Amino acid sequence: MKFAGTTRNPRLARRFVLLIALLFGAITLTSVMSAVPAHADEVGEEYDFYFAGNVKYDDKPLEGVNITVDGNGYKADVDTDADGKWKIGVPEKGTYKVTLDEETLPKGVIVAEGGSTIEAEFGLTQSKSVNFFLGEGVRVTVSFWDQLAERLVNGLNFGLMLALAAIGASLVFGTTGLSNFAHAEMVTFGAIMALVFGVFLQWPIWLAIIIALALSAAFGFALDAGIWRPLRRKGVGIVQVMIVSIGLSLALRYVFLYFVGGGTFQLPGSGEENIKLFGTVSLSVTDMISMAVSVVVLLGVAWWLIKTKTGKATRAISDNPSLAAASGIDVDRVVRIVWILAATLAGLSGILWAYFRPGIKWDMGAQLLLLIFAAITLGGLGTAFGAMVGALIIGILVEVSTLWIPSDIKYVGALVVLIAVLLVRPQGILGRRERIG
Repeated sequence: MKFAGTTRNPRLARRFVLLIALLFGAITLTSVMSAVPAHADEVGEEYDFYFAGNVKYDDKPLEGVNITVDGNGYKADVDTDADGKWKIGVPEKGTYKVTLDEETLPKGVIVAEGGSTIEAEFGLTQSKSVNFFLGEGVRVTVSFWDQLAERLVNGLNFGLMLALAAIGASLVFGTTGLSNFAHAEMVTFGAIMALVFGVFLQWPIWLAIIIALALSAAFGFALDAGIWRPLRRKGVGIVQVMIVSIGLSLALRYVFLYFVGGGTFQLPGSGEENIKLFGTVSLSVTDMISMAVSVVVLLGVAWWLIKTKTGKATRAISDNPSLAAASGIDVDRVVRIVWILAATLAGLSGILWAYFRPGIKWDMGAQLLLLIFAAITLGGLGTAFGAMVGALIIGILVEVSTLWIPSDIKYVGALVVLIAVLLVRPQGILGRRERIG
């Protein structure tokens, strides 16, 4: 059973609601990305954002080399440790100059002209790697095609985890007509539960993840039983229900802030060394596991939708809920299952997102909300497979676009493509053409 419409044309209402959803998501993402934490100018882990890297000479680490980060009214320096590693926290994202002090290099080690200062800027994640490889390696340049390969692999990784969140939100939209703004908090909930059991309680991370997913499923069940089903039965209009989801999103976000604070936490296994795959492309073991898990889960969801009785019922309700109910399908039961599945997928996406960023933060899900809605719209409203395709396209475009535009505005490229596709194909890539009016 879908929520009651508020206009004569429910299809127009859907598009109106989704437009509001995209606008709200854009405002939310902008506010999250532009927020500046208020801290004293100290080097330390109290900052959410940081630069880190290595200083090596002919693949041997250099200890005691001074590194300075300067930019946005902030300046700090640190010496490399015995492994040649360094890390400096910064109060906000932006463009910084990272400088290696040549006077602190061992005797006989020199830097090529212009190689002691690197201008670096943050992208989607909260960390930025800046390495100084001296000796013969300092003159090695990375070709365009190598850079493209790196971005494609990173984009595929990001797109797969985005697809997990988007496909759940799309199923909810297809079966209920609701653009659920609280879906972002389902993403955050899964990551925080993994943090609680894997870090705070120090349980094995694999067990913590399983428990987090089980609690995410229970969270989805509770939200439907306590909020969404009663609203559906009372015939509350879709716009009013959407506003409820916005309020729920804000409430949950600040509940998370109250319990975990405003800092950034790491899950066990974050920050592993990358393994070279081919060319200049390298991934950590965690990244490879993340991609494999995402592929297996997405294939499992696709099989469930196509082959199982409940999956077929879900698709039938998305096509025509009244006809599905008249055919004997228990709509409430199927919608309940969809909410549980959507919450579980969102929780898994949050855990994988925590490794990709890396880090867990109280508002981390809000950073994905606009991209989730964009993926659903690009792929086709209410189509699970469309959301999957849209998420992969968005993920790859976001990463590849940094070859031509600054990483701080890399969302623009993906959203421009979204607009262009919708102008040519308004129903989305896999959506069905509908008659309006």
